[in-house]
Amino acid sequence: MKSRISKILEEIEIKKQELKEEYLKLMEKYNFSLIKWKIVFSKEAREANRKKRISIFESIFSARVREVLSIPFIYSMIIPALILDLFLFMYQNTAIRLYGIPLAKRSDYITFDRKELDYLNWLQKINCLYCSYVNWLFSYAVEVAWRTEKYWCPIKSAKKMKWWHYWEKYFADYGDPEWFRECFQSIEEYKKEKETKLV
Repeated sequence: MKSRISKILEEIEIKKQELKEEYLKLMEKYNFSLIKWKIVFSKEAREANRKKRISIFESIFSARVREVLSIPFIYSMIIPALILDLFLFMYQNTAIRLYGIPLAKRSDYITFDRKELDYLNWLQKINCLYCSYVNWLFSYAVEVAWRTEKYWCPIKSAKKMKWWHYWEKYFADYGDPEWFRECFQSIEEYKKEKETKLV
């Protein structure tokens, strides 16, 4: 039996769908379209955006000392990120498959669409590619972890945390052993989500 918390979490998912629809409206507003997963700006939009691009020299010489000093520390994070990416690949293709859980699709979490923005110079595009990869990699990693948690530990926390996740709506309430027994190692919820094309 669903608790009020689970119902609220489902309502939040509906709001997320509404948010996706609002993102789609940006295509019309900023004059671009999505063709075979590639973003294509109209010729007029590209020309207007190019005029707003700042030069590489301006980017470099306007940087503050503290920003320049942080560069090695920021970019050194690529090493643990690549290792994480490799281990996620191995984990998904072993443990997640063994549990019968649908794999999280990497392409649903990692995107490099900022490179299509003509108002960014090549240095800004490199920075954006790096940020996209590392930040979206972390969200992909979290999704893989959440799917694992849904399988092994489907219990809501006793206290409200700063963030909740998609699969939590299928978790048993804290302190409800019967519901936990129903949820434990269940893959029915993944099947249900797959049917509605959300997984």
